Amino acid sequence: MSPASEILKTTEAAVVSRVTLREVNRVIDEGILPAEFFTSDDGRSVRAAACTLISFYFESAGALTSEERLFVIGVTVPRLRRSTSFAMSALLKEDWTVRHEFLTIDLTPFVRGAVERLARLIVARNLVESSPEILGGMPVIRGTRVPVYDVAASVSAGIPVEDILDDYPSLDREKVELAAIFAEANPPRGRPRGRGELPKGAVIISDRRIPRRKKAT
Repeated sequence: MSPASEILKTTEAAVVSRVTLREVNRVIDEGILPAEFFTSDDGRSVRAAACTLISFYFESAGALTSEERLFVIGVTVPRLRRSTSFAMSALLKEDWTVRHEFLTIDLTPFVRGAVERLARLIVARNLVESSPEILGGMPVIRGTRVPVYDVAASVSAGIPVEDILDDYPSLDREKVELAAIFAEANPPRGRPRGRGELPKGAVIISDRRIPRRKKAT
């Protein structure tokens, strides 16, 4: 598995941390995440190990004060610093218990969650391929001509997996789930086409516009 020092895009870090992209940017902007765990060179990126801290900070918000969460992060950082050369799975062998006066917190569930989600992300990456010879380079499920983002859009739309599999017989449940993970971690670039924008090459044959009804005064 990739080492804990692997650099993730912020969208990938959001998936591994199980938070929103806005929350990933927040921990950077507000200095919650130590500077050694992220970089702003050529776009923001985050060390994989830091996803443990990000996940903890937001998931524990209902039980701990901001000061308590920041204290735990401060105590945990040296341990993560020593572990960044290890595989993420090796982090599970460490003791992640933090004790301070009346406060005792076990961060193991947050570490385990980040490790498991990073593993799924890596599998999702390996599932996808892109080649100029296949749909003009559009990302597809490896070994098929099925566009990843089409599958992910079906999942986001709430279409049952059984119906998605009917549309794409070459897939299985695992590949559908991984396609959704990949798309979430790698959102397509550009803005969706506006509702009123015509597809390229389309021509207006006629234009019969209905004037708006004036509001009663």
